[in-house]
This record gives sequence, structure tokens and C-alpha cells, in this order.
Amino acid sequence: MDAEGLKKSLIAVSRLTGSRGWCPGTSGNSSVYNADARLVYIKGTGKSMAEMDEADVLTIDLEGKVLEGTGRPSKEVNFHVGLYKARPDVQAVLHVHPPFATALGTAGKAFPLVTATARAIVKKAPLVAFHPPGSMGLAQAVLEAFKDPEVKVAILRAHGIVAVGRTIYDAYHMTEWLEDAVKVTFLSTLMKQVM
Repeated sequence: MDAEGLKKSLIAVSRLTGSRGWCPGTSGNSSVYNADARLVYIKGTGKSMAEMDEADVLTIDLEGKVLEGTGRPSKEVNFHVGLYKARPDVQAVLHVHPPFATALGTAGKAFPLVTATARAIVKKAPLVAFHPPGSMGLAQAVLEAFKDPEVKVAILRAHGIVAVGRTIYDAYHMTEWLEDAVKVTFLSTLMKQVM
């Protein structure tokens, strides 16, 4: 996909996640990697995912330096570029705050492999210890969680999730599958208690 196509897909998925209520305010961040050009297109800091447009997309290099666009990249730029350097299979990164998965991480609970989709598709979703948002500690912890090439999504303690994929749509679908599995687990637990 060319640069314009990658940016359009980034904007479309970012708006979609915002419309799902996964990115309150200006939280959440997203990026795609143009492997041919070795460039990253990333949401600028302080921008709304739900209202994202072309002006909110910055072009950066793999060191996080802004090459095109106005403003600063997301404060989580370090784990975005780090994942592209460490995982050749990763060409998109999505960090959002879906409520059920975020609640699971805030409670410090492991991802439940209870649904067929969780077992067949998600498979692994490690819980990353809490580090302040935007810190190098968080970036390093995220990179450690994704060292295993089978890991496509991780839950951040008290701070949402990070999903990766070959496309931004892959990362979005992984987020959906994770959130659905946690939601179904929560609802089934309640049902067992009242029925």
C-alpha cells in the first residue's frame, strides 16, 4: 500500500476506535509502518482519535524524528517505533482503552482463554506491569511482552491495550476479539452467580 493508502487506513481505523468509546478525550494512539520507505505515520499528541484527519498524522523516522507534519508524535512513540524495529511482521500498532480489557488489566487479572476465539485467534495476551504513560519504562515493558512472535496483543496494567498487525485493520480486529472475550467472560461470570 502506498503512503496515502496507509494514512487513509490509519485515519479510518482511528476514527472507528474513537466511535467505539475506546479512546476517551484525546487518549489512544495509532501508527502504521511504510516498510519500503522506512517511515512511520503516527497520530500526533493531543489529537482525538474519533476526529482524526490528515493534519493529525505525522511522518516520522524509526528514531521518532518528525519529518512531516506539525506538532509532536504520540507520547508512546517509543513503543511504536520499537515494535517496528523488533518485529518484522508488525506494520501497524494500535493503543486504545476498551473498557472491559482495561478493567481486566486494572484488576491485575490474566487474560481468560474461555471463548473459542480467544483460544484460536488471540491465544496470548500478556499483562504488562504498570509504568507511567509515555515513559521509557513502559516502552521497554511493552517491547518485552511482544518478544514472543505469537503475541499480537498485550494488556497494560491500568492503561488499556496494545495490539499489532500486518495492517491497522488486523490490529483493530485483534482489539475487538480481545475486548469481546473479556466482556463475555465478565457477563458469563455474572450469569453463573444469578442464574
